[in-house]
Amino acid sequence: MNEIKTLNLSELKTELTALGQPGFRAKQVYTWLHRGVRSFDEMTDLPKSLRQTLAQNYLLTAPTMVRRQESKLDGTVKYLWQLWDGNCVETVLMRYHHGNTVCISSEVGCAMGCAFCASTIGGLVRRLSAGEMLDEVLFTEADSGLPISNIVLMGIGEPLDNYENVCRFLELVNSGEGMNIGMRHISLSTCGIVPRILELAESKLQLTLSVSLHAPDDETRSKIMPVNRRWPVDELLDACRTYYEKTGRRISFEYAMIRDVNDSPEAARLLLKKLRGLSAHVNLIPLNNVEESPLKPSERGTVLRFQRLLEEQGVACTVRRTLGSDIDASCGQLRRKNQQKTL
Repeated sequence: MNEIKTLNLSELKTELTALGQPGFRAKQVYTWLHRGVRSFDEMTDLPKSLRQTLAQNYLLTAPTMVRRQESKLDGTVKYLWQLWDGNCVETVLMRYHHGNTVCISSEVGCAMGCAFCASTIGGLVRRLSAGEMLDEVLFTEADSGLPISNIVLMGIGEPLDNYENVCRFLELVNSGEGMNIGMRHISLSTCGIVPRILELAESKLQLTLSVSLHAPDDETRSKIMPVNRRWPVDELLDACRTYYEKTGRRISFEYAMIRDVNDSPEAARLLLKKLRGLSAHVNLIPLNNVEESPLKPSERGTVLRFQRLLEEQGVACTVRRTLGSDIDASCGQLRRKNQQKTL
């Protein structure tokens, strides 16, 4: 069966017209879908016969909450959702003064193999549909009772490895008839799949592109991020320049601070050289401890020294606030623990 939630309003109208329904029914169904209903029977303003027809012809996805962890330190909430096929993904709700942000997963597992990330342990299982990504937002909002104003595609998976479904998700969540979350309130994080960055640049979407850089030289980056062996640092940064030229949107570079790996003053100076002439913001990330990884976070003083070296040369640089440190903050940790329990 086709997933009904992946359809945009125009496509839904075409489908319902083919079923002999008047055009206004599409708007009714679309509105119900984007409210997060779990069953066609909840669509109470539709005739019973139509609800039955929809149930016979379409899959209506709705995740089951396996686990919910709320930080006692900052109120961050982490969800482990079970999908219709039994696979699980994580979603994180973060509260900021400027609104509520949800960080969603785009895949079950990940094929990228980054050395510091729990999400990639066990590899890629499958990609999420646009409807399943939308579900993460809808059902997090429903459970928390908090309006979602910002979305970050930075959970489990590489969004640009699931390009078509991610683009469809962006269309759906941006829809005025749906959640109507503006593109400037959405951030997409990538480890650096260059052809997809260039393709995304052509779409001229006004979202924020966050590039997981984590090292300014090919030798170091290739050791911790296998994707660099296919698209090395200079090629990636050239694509970022093209992205900025096409969209006018400043790029955010994520940089996990890893002790004795990428946190030296020499690394900071090389990073400055590589970013010269590029409108960029560097986000230094205190590394989360992952049990299966030997990599350790940099000392606080080292992080601040790195930040100071960048700022002194005019590069905007912040140290990411650590949220949810008491609730398996690193992406993939909660799913990994759940897998180990069921083995």
